[in-house]
Amino acid sequence: MIDGFTREQLCGVWSATPTPLTEDLALDLASIEPTIEHHMKLDIRGLFVAGSCGEGPWMPTADRRELVREVALHAKGRMAIAVQVTDNSAARIIENAQQAAEDGADMVVIAQPFFLLNATPETLRELYLTAVEESPLPVGMYDLGERGPRCVPAEIMTELYRLPKVVMVKDSSGDTSRRDMALAARDDRPELLLLDGDEFHCVEYLEAGYDGLLLGGGVFNGHLAWQVIRAVEAGDIEAANAIQARMNRLMYDVYGGEDISCWLSGQKRLLVGMGVFQTWRNHLNYPLTPECEQAIERALVEDRDALFPWEG
Repeated sequence: MIDGFTREQLCGVWSATPTPLTEDLALDLASIEPTIEHHMKLDIRGLFVAGSCGEGPWMPTADRRELVREVALHAKGRMAIAVQVTDNSAARIIENAQQAAEDGADMVVIAQPFFLLNATPETLRELYLTAVEESPLPVGMYDLGERGPRCVPAEIMTELYRLPKVVMVKDSSGDTSRRDMALAARDDRPELLLLDGDEFHCVEYLEAGYDGLLLGGGVFNGHLAWQVIRAVEAGDIEAANAIQARMNRLMYDVYGGEDISCWLSGQKRLLVGMGVFQTWRNHLNYPLTPECEQAIERALVEDRDALFPWEG
């Protein structure tokens, strides 16, 4: 598994955390420690840093590396730190993984390449196998299935899940056949950690036997996510679905409705209101509509018990 952590310590809720930025899109160093401490209060088991929610693919390399170093400084040993290293060749993925290891990460995560030519099954397989084999850290596989920029065939994922260095799967595919494939791989390798990455459909993955959730909204919906897990563990699926419905409503309020029009800006604006971030600036220039801002202000009042559960 991951050095310093037992499998039990890694099960539960993980957060694909957003990155705090200043008004001029520099890394907001002052907000990193409050972000870590807020996650700790929610009992988050692992942080996924510099993923798409963390804007890693759009962040300057120097900023990404400084982010990882600062997160490691404040969180090392208290929760696992995973870093997105996805790139368009095995050589670049390995280089990114080496940098993550130097900067203090515990694990790296590889998703489908965003821009890859000659992407035949054979070249995809070779890219992944080489990247995993030469990674200096344990590897998590991020499976977006058909939702991703380039679907990796199921037979390749099946092979990857059985590699000793692969320790975790983030499954955001929404595909039950790929879910079954991951569960079958864990039957062969019980140490493999299976995390659902589809935050709007947690209950069905937990019912199927997944070990936890890796959520882009974990920094604000982590408490509700834990409630869903505990309800499923207790066999109370009706309660789990009711909590999931509340979590979905909160996420739609924060993300700008069902079209997710204010995704990064809304999430960061909520964190500003919670005293965690200082700005809602983002590299992708997501807007913040008046309707979204009103919904966030309402959530800060009506959902305070979920956002700050330790106050109760």
